[in-house]
Amino acid sequence: MTYYQDADGDGLGNAAVTIQACEQPDGYVCDYSDTDDSNVTVVDSTDDSSGMHKAFAAFDSDNFNIYVDGDEIVIESNGLPNHTSPYWSNTTARTATDPMGNTLVTAAASENHALFVEPTVTSYAQMAPGNIDDFNGMYTLRVPITPSLAAVSSATGLGAIGMAISGAMIYNDEEGPNVPLDDAVGSLDYTAAHTGPQSYHYHLETKAWSNDDENLIGIIADGFFLYGRKCNATGTYPSDLDVSGGHTSVTQYNTTAAYHYHIQNELYLNQYYILFPGDYQGTPNAIQ
Repeated sequence: MTYYQDADGDGLGNAAVTIQACEQPDGYVCDYSDTDDSNVTVVDSTDDSSGMHKAFAAFDSDNFNIYVDGDEIVIESNGLPNHTSPYWSNTTARTATDPMGNTLVTAAASENHALFVEPTVTSYAQMAPGNIDDFNGMYTLRVPITPSLAAVSSATGLGAIGMAISGAMIYNDEEGPNVPLDDAVGSLDYTAAHTGPQSYHYHLETKAWSNDDENLIGIIADGFFLYGRKCNATGTYPSDLDVSGGHTSVTQYNTTAAYHYHIQNELYLNQYYILFPGDYQGTPNAIQ
């Protein structure tokens, strides 16, 4: 079968560049109607009635309030996930030791939270201090309706660098200032999250709803969406990602090619996949 090169990732192929293959290769499509295969856009599909990107429909409506304010999208979250975890309050007390040698006690609750499950990949002895429902606050992120790539990328910092569709925050691959995540992996629950210093957050592939697939993970602080390891445009691992795991293609939420990130299909500690280890390719706003 003949496939046509789709260099700009818009789902339309270049009739002048073809390949014969039994299965569709990365970067090639069946269509051959693209008149300018170098024309790349970072503008994403929006709901015409609100100007809001269709992907926001995947964000948990109980945990988020999302609305348009001028040329920005305001994303407000209560910081709580919508799924089970051993980090919800429960009837088992546990202790942890901080870097200064102090003992931190997480007291037992009178009853288990409705979303509490027993630890599986971690243990009470390894878990970080604090419970999910100890947090009582809000996070707010403002992003452009139409985010754009920055002239120069910028490094992520400690704390929240994005918001997951569940309601909880996304962190990078560090556990502290210049402290890699390696030693804290044991405290992560089955969906690669733990508590502290403020609230529950994810570091690695969020298996509560994404495991080696194309599912939407959330939004990064520069306004670009983060998806799972596979690309909806091809059904396979994208081979054209930049150093931050970004590329331009269609997704399940937009038929116009748009820039977005993926979890990179690169193993960490032989069994995990880091959510976002790279730099911001857009201009980030603080999550407050």
